[in-house]
Amino acid sequence: MSAPLFLVEALPTGDTLTLDGPEGHHAATVQRLRVGEELLLADGRGGTAGAVVTAVGRGTLDLRVTSRGYADAPVPRLVVVQGIAKGDRGELAVQAMTEVGVDEIVPWAASRSVTQWRGDRGVRAREKWAATAREAAKQARRPWLPVVAGTPDESTTTVTRRIAGAAAAFVLHEEADDRLTTADLPDVGEIVLVVGPEGGIAPTELSAFEQAGARPVRLGPSVLRTSTAGVAALTVLSTRLHRW
Repeated sequence: MSAPLFLVEALPTGDTLTLDGPEGHHAATVQRLRVGEELLLADGRGGTAGAVVTAVGRGTLDLRVTSRGYADAPVPRLVVVQGIAKGDRGELAVQAMTEVGVDEIVPWAASRSVTQWRGDRGVRAREKWAATAREAAKQARRPWLPVVAGTPDESTTTVTRRIAGAAAAFVLHEEADDRLTTADLPDVGEIVLVVGPEGGIAPTELSAFEQAGARPVRLGPSVLRTSTAGVAALTVLSTRLHRW
């Protein structure tokens, strides 16, 4: 089994470190790491450091750094515009998309989103998405932490501008004739993938995205849920881009 990963604000510059705070508590109290066990530290920006536990305290670990590394950011970047979904479906989508390699998630206030992020509720909802992405990145041992955009969400107008500036953009749509499996993909830049909410993408939204340069595509004959469509599409892209 690979060493567990813990996220830190900054990697140690010296040969030793005390891991405390929430990560130290999780490592010492929840995972119960012991002296001699190995773990991986990451700053969420590509930097990593391997370490071994030298002492265990109350919610803390003393560590000795054994290696250092850096992983370049993947190219092209994979950005998923996720229509806000009701209940926990949005969080399920964020968790799974992070595990399969999404680089940025954009919460989209689609016209057919049943749940609307407004005021403090929206801020808390976005923070929950960010926390979900953080935990999923740790589970997947990812050196890069996905960005969760939005303040707290993004409008259709903002998404349209994002599409216009992308190297390629695709809208998952059940009535599309083209398939994502055969679409031309760029080698660099940003690939934007739009996933609608439970009620789907409104015709006016689809038209705006197409005018900005997005291409409607489908994955196959099945109609997937909003919580699984992005994951399936990212799997296709990761395979075709040789990330996997």
